[in-house]
Amino acid sequence: MFDNFQKRLRREAEIWRDEGIISASQYQQIADRHQFKSIEAAARDRFMMIAVAIGGVLLVLGTATFIAANWFAWAREVRFIMMMSLFFSVSIIGFYTWQEPKVAKKEGKKPQRSNRYLGEALLILAAFILGVNILLTAQIFNISGSATQLFLAWGFGVSIMAYSLSLNSLGIMAIILMQIGYWLGVNDLLNLSSPDWNWARLAVRHMPLISWLLFVPLAYACRSRWIFFLAALFFASSLQFNLNPLPLQNFSNMAPWVASFALALPPALFWSYDDLLFPNINYRLFQPIARNLALIAFGLAFYALSFRGQWQGTFNVFPSRNTSLMSLPIIDLGILSGLAVLQWLFIYRQSNNPPRREVVFKTGLIATFLGFIVVVPFWHQAINRIGELGSFTFSVLFVILAWGFVQEGLKISNRRSFWGGMLLLTLLVISRMLEYDTDLLFKSMVFVMCGSILISAGVWFERRLTGGSSGSSGNKSKE
Repeated sequence: MFDNFQKRLRREAEIWRDEGIISASQYQQIADRHQFKSIEAAARDRFMMIAVAIGGVLLVLGTATFIAANWFAWAREVRFIMMMSLFFSVSIIGFYTWQEPKVAKKEGKKPQRSNRYLGEALLILAAFILGVNILLTAQIFNISGSATQLFLAWGFGVSIMAYSLSLNSLGIMAIILMQIGYWLGVNDLLNLSSPDWNWARLAVRHMPLISWLLFVPLAYACRSRWIFFLAALFFASSLQFNLNPLPLQNFSNMAPWVASFALALPPALFWSYDDLLFPNINYRLFQPIARNLALIAFGLAFYALSFRGQWQGTFNVFPSRNTSLMSLPIIDLGILSGLAVLQWLFIYRQSNNPPRREVVFKTGLIATFLGFIVVVPFWHQAINRIGELGSFTFSVLFVILAWGFVQEGLKISNRRSFWGGMLLLTLLVISRMLEYDTDLLFKSMVFVMCGSILISAGVWFERRLTGGSSGSSGNKSKE
């Protein structure tokens, strides 16, 4: 399946050579470029990996069945030693199998990619065995705990493995395990009558800070954009859920500025993020991802704050939370806000090297957006209720953001930016229409208008794009 293109190309190239369309030397150049000789070797390695994987699954099942049959007959120490031996043996075999291609390359031998894949699979299996060992060890020594503690401890353990091996798959697995533990722990936090206060609840309360400080450096260790994206997503979602800034209201035990900073911190931190802040890093690998996430965070904040329900009423979601519980996520908010300030100071220091006017304009616009997110909700909660004015303000900001996407798409002929902006504008119009009590005739008119504008704008943009590309190709041909 993975070598389908190479096989088809080899078949076609052989036909072209036999029909005289290309010469034998040209066929050889194509064969060398696309490595026709490695197709059969890759197929052999793939089938070997499938056989090893199926055999490994059967071996694991057989071992697990044997252990289950004699589990209660063995002493507690024997069970513990067997579990640890299984974990370390699989880890060591997987590590040396995973390192074999690197060793072969250093010795001047031909490395086998199948060994690297097999070793990575064994290391992932060792990570799963680690979770089983944590569970069984707690059972053997009668250690009580919750599912939240299991997944968080498992996630921390896999994070250590990912750091030591710089392996992307283990890093992604660690983030997933930590997220499962966090969302399971959220239910414990909602149970305010529970007297238990353990390290897992503390970790859940500080999960925004933990996810940022634990997994962002891991993304550099693994050079993985996926790890950085998942870490940033995990940080932003856990921060919003822990602080619960919406709907806007005055909590009796929370300062009115908390909601403003909770909404403004993710885009401020993402937009000001720069890889060069880290020591020994001289490349910008994750800054484009962070800035795209900042624009997404702005869009979500503007869209959520554009609804009237966010500015009306005094509904309190968690009225019985005590001050000690609520102070914990505010600690994370303070630390991460300080980090965002340092990043913005770094941007300001770089601006001393006269930047382009476009960069200055974008930075000023982003700072204006952040100012509105901080000031308007704070004014509404601490000074005076503004009601409909807040909804109108953030609707306008949402329109400005969407129109900026449209302009960017027109300027650089980018379909993603153009269509993203058009869909955001359409979403805002339809949301405002559905939010207010309107009759069916008006709703039908709005749907027809939005559909007509989207079709017309799409046809015009595609014609403009294809016309510009054909014109440029024609000019090149004339030259």
